[in-house]
Amino acid sequence: MNLKHHKGFTLIELMIVLAIVAILASFAYPSYQDHVRKTRRSDCEGVMMSAANSLERFYTANGTYASAVAGTNYPNRCPASGTKFYDVAAAVTATTFTLTATPTAGSDQISDKCKNLTLTSTGQKGTSAAGLSAADCW
Repeated sequence: MNLKHHKGFTLIELMIVLAIVAILASFAYPSYQDHVRKTRRSDCEGVMMSAANSLERFYTANGTYASAVAGTNYPNRCPASGTKFYDVAAAVTATTFTLTATPTAGSDQISDKCKNLTLTSTGQKGTSAAGLSAADCW
């Protein structure tokens, strides 16, 4: 039997290809996770902006934010349905409000670099992450 006519891959060649794929995956997976966290953060920013709009409409109609949380369709989580990644809390007074989105314990969002997100009645956006500005996270 002549071995020159057999075609195929050796075990060594397959192991080399597998090692290369594993190395590429080890670089790609953390980047993918960061992208997913960024997308979830962006979704929550949209929910917070929508909540702020609801609070502003309430203020326009009633002249106060004082009872706005009870009087609006204010979301207390992000996203509004499905797996929760952020808890959203509102601190309201008669003339101001501050919305704060905190990553949910046990979710992957805890690892997000921006930590807590804030939005005030004046439109000021913020983050609790040290060394990052609102522009880095919003």
